[in-house]
Amino acid sequence: MDYPALIKELGRGARGARDLNREQAEALFGAMLDGQVPDMELGALLIALRVKGESADEVAGFLAAMQARTAHLVAPDGPRTVLLPSFNGARKQANLMPLVARLLAREGVPVLVFGRHDFDSRHSPFELLEAMGLPVSQTLDDAQARLAAQRLAVLPLSLLNPGLNALMALRPRLGVRNSAHSLAKLLDPFPAGRAVRVVAVTHPEYLDSMAAALPGLTAGGGRALLMRASEGEAYAHLRRKAHLIGFRDGEASPLHPADTTDLDWPLSPACEPGENAAFIQAVLAGQETLPTRIAEQVAALRVLATN
Repeated sequence: MDYPALIKELGRGARGARDLNREQAEALFGAMLDGQVPDMELGALLIALRVKGESADEVAGFLAAMQARTAHLVAPDGPRTVLLPSFNGARKQANLMPLVARLLAREGVPVLVFGRHDFDSRHSPFELLEAMGLPVSQTLDDAQARLAAQRLAVLPLSLLNPGLNALMALRPRLGVRNSAHSLAKLLDPFPAGRAVRVVAVTHPEYLDSMAAALPGLTAGGGRALLMRASEGEAYAHLRRKAHLIGFRDGEASPLHPADTTDLDWPLSPACEPGENAAFIQAVLAGQETLPTRIAEQVAALRVLATN
């Protein structure tokens, strides 16, 4: 592969750069995932793509390369499995992603949490899950067994897609995120149509790009929920207007509740994993009030998983 030529085309800035076609994008991202691109060229390509932004064809090619290298899991019987990516952790408020997972699993909807954590300034979601009695599975077989028995499992990204994990691990070294961080939210280890992707985004421009990609990804019977993230995690912000868009069989349908105004809901400051876990357990036990926005998100995911 002629990396200098690719860098020349991709590295001309946001206005002068040329987009790759789908086949070129798949071949390039495949080489990245396979560790075949030399370090200097890899860094240049990732930064060039970051500045330029990925086109729809590039996203499609990257996704094909990623899915071809993603481990396969058997979908549990019953409702579709909800996929909750986790790559950020808690910074200023409690991380309620595990609450969403627990509520769904309690209703019989299987949930797979997967991701990685490398933020020194944030509390790890995996330490939080451990504090809740939800350890990270060290093998795919263990995760498979937990999904079947408990309807809830946690996997490191390194087991699902080692190459993608390695690209995401470059963030501290490069100083910024790269294409892998967006693609990871679309990862699906299950047979087509047997999962619900939860795509939680922070920046408005990613709402547009993901909304353009998800109809094609769900056209074969798949399901997805596009939503605004809270501190980068896949749970609804407790105060902001709901922004829930479901995708079923290639069609988008807003899943806003009737109330789409901002709420005056208190934000829990319990960021430390032990306190965060205790707060979630109290909500599950009925000792703390279930936040309205979390109830709405769980209801939307239940519909997507069962219909």
